[in-house]
Amino acid sequence: MLMVGLCLPVVSQKKSKSKKKDKDTIEEKSETDENPIEAITKSCKSFDGLFKVYQDTADGSVYMEIREDQLDTEYIHFAQIMDAPLDFFQRGTYGYEKVFTFRKSFKKMEVRLENTTTYFDPDEPLSRAKNANINRPIIYSEEIKATSKDGKRFLIKADPLFLKESFVQVKPRPNPNNRNPFALKMGSLSSSKTKFLSIKSFEENTDFRVEYVYDNPSAGNFWGAWSGDLTDPRFLSVKVYNTLIKMPDNDNKPRYDDPRVGYFGQQVTDMVDRSSTPYRDMISRWHLVKKDPDAELSEPVKPIVWWIENTTPEDFREPIREGVLQWNRAFEQAGFKNAVVVKIQPDDATWDADDIRYNVIRWVSLPRGLYGGAFGPSVFNPRTGEMLGADVVMFYGFIRAQMTEEAVFAHGMETPQHFTGKQCSYASELAANFNAGLTMIRALDRGEAAETELIKQSLMMLSLHEVGHTMGLNHNFKASHFLDNEKIHDKEFTSENGMTGSVMDYSGVNLALDEEKQGLYYEVTPGPYDKWAIEYGYKQFDPEEEEAGLNEILSRSTQPELKFGNDADDMRAPGRGIDPRAQTWDQTSDPIQYAIDRFKLIEKSMDGLMEKVAEENTSYQFFNNSYYFLTGDWWSGLTAISRYPGGVYVDRAFIGQEGAGQPLTPVPYKDQKRAMQVINQYGFSPDAMMAPSEIYQKLQMQRRGFNFWGRTEDPKIH
Repeated sequence: MLMVGLCLPVVSQKKSKSKKKDKDTIEEKSETDENPIEAITKSCKSFDGLFKVYQDTADGSVYMEIREDQLDTEYIHFAQIMDAPLDFFQRGTYGYEKVFTFRKSFKKMEVRLENTTTYFDPDEPLSRAKNANINRPIIYSEEIKATSKDGKRFLIKADPLFLKESFVQVKPRPNPNNRNPFALKMGSLSSSKTKFLSIKSFEENTDFRVEYVYDNPSAGNFWGAWSGDLTDPRFLSVKVYNTLIKMPDNDNKPRYDDPRVGYFGQQVTDMVDRSSTPYRDMISRWHLVKKDPDAELSEPVKPIVWWIENTTPEDFREPIREGVLQWNRAFEQAGFKNAVVVKIQPDDATWDADDIRYNVIRWVSLPRGLYGGAFGPSVFNPRTGEMLGADVVMFYGFIRAQMTEEAVFAHGMETPQHFTGKQCSYASELAANFNAGLTMIRALDRGEAAETELIKQSLMMLSLHEVGHTMGLNHNFKASHFLDNEKIHDKEFTSENGMTGSVMDYSGVNLALDEEKQGLYYEVTPGPYDKWAIEYGYKQFDPEEEEAGLNEILSRSTQPELKFGNDADDMRAPGRGIDPRAQTWDQTSDPIQYAIDRFKLIEKSMDGLMEKVAEENTSYQFFNNSYYFLTGDWWSGLTAISRYPGGVYVDRAFIGQEGAGQPLTPVPYKDQKRAMQVINQYGFSPDAMMAPSEIYQKLQMQRRGFNFWGRTEDPKIH
């Protein structure tokens, strides 16, 4: 008993310690049960916004918190290139919008893409089979890391969703037609190097910047000899914005596409419609609502606000601002006053340009001049067509005379756009056209004031064109046939009505053969087609009057100034299209005569090239460039004329529409023959494109390191 008595305190003490240990465990477990998400994320930096995001401060891994009310709710994903090698992407290139949902499946969280290309009338019995053979892929499925005690919040690991090509395919598919053994290849995605660069979360969007790194050990270092943007081609980085966007919750009603007017949008097939054209294609447009619905002209409740980023050179800001504001003239025809507002971003701005609520005109400078220009992509809701945000990206190379011979003759060739089809090459090609105009002004000694005006008007035109894309409009390559060869030089008329029917054409620099008759160089205001297209896209109607109202607008498509033909029709390269009016870089209703005048202007410019363009104590590089700017412009004129022999005019008017012609009409014989005669004289004759002989001996490129290695440096005139 004594021994037992002596042992009891020890046993009792052990029991007490055991109970204390169990209590600590229970208390710890209880605390973990109450805050399991916080227990995992306590060492993380958090980002509050549309989605709550956490990033571990030690290893950089990322978690997302999904609330119960965010499950089975549609969101929009879109991707944009932040930076990349120019052989694959341009900075700012947009991807396609995707609709997705988060779904909980037992212990896992899934991300499923939703199909937006089909429509079933819910009142039709066939709608019960709407999911048959429709792919709704699961792009992510991972075990839920933690669940809040109330079961309404779920923590998931975000790394597999964004550090792999889950949402977006970054690496382009191999081009089977590219047989160049030296073509640059991206290699394999590196799981160890690919990482998050930054995370931002706002009220309506959550933004993940990711650097996708690709390894290709077999790529040769020789590439860096002529691609200044590549440091080492064995290791390539593509930086991408992955943005998750809140699905708008408003009364925006879709407006449907029509082949007689050109809008971007979402193609949707009505799966129960029995007609030959079961289409419910929605146009993309901003959600504009009148403050005063009864007023013929009213300000919108929420205007389209553009910010000119503070990266913009100060002397460019006013022409860009003026160009963008000109779109208000088009919106007035749709019943809106001051629909577009332009502001300058102050240097001390507290808002972030990555917030989708801000539409920004950005400027960058690229290492290679070929891609100098701009483009204006936008993101929209695939369910309704509502425009959600937009950027215009402008490249400083547009102004610099940094062009190679290959770049000058690259009209009609596509710039890299593996990421998306939403790419506009107007500005890239406009760079050569602008420099051709600048060269002619200098060679013909038309003065510094003319140069200044050329730069101003080119910036206005570029702004009008690219912002026009963000209004929803696609190209109109028939618009250049608006005026004849005399009226296009009427400055008073064109300042008010436009030189072409639309700023969405690829309009070249307008130079008069006679300096006394010089009008505008470029468009400075939307044309009649632009106003008509905006009217169709944005005019508001009472519900019972909308169909009749839209049909009345569309019935005017046969008016000559409203001709329309987009990229599906254009003939910028052999084998594309059949209608020679749907052409880039042509001008006026008689482009053959206009081209003849341009050839004569170039010949006059060649005579004064050396005296007016070459500068003392410089190399011959700029002189060399100037010669190729002129011959490139000559080539553009010949290209446009060459589409007339064998051409067919296309008319997309509907059956019975007033003013409609035949759907397909051969180009008149006399115009085909006239085009061939001009090509013979200015293209194929022995003295065609001949410059003064002393010019050829001066076409010397400036040597830079070993950049002539492997080739001769004599000019390849023919």
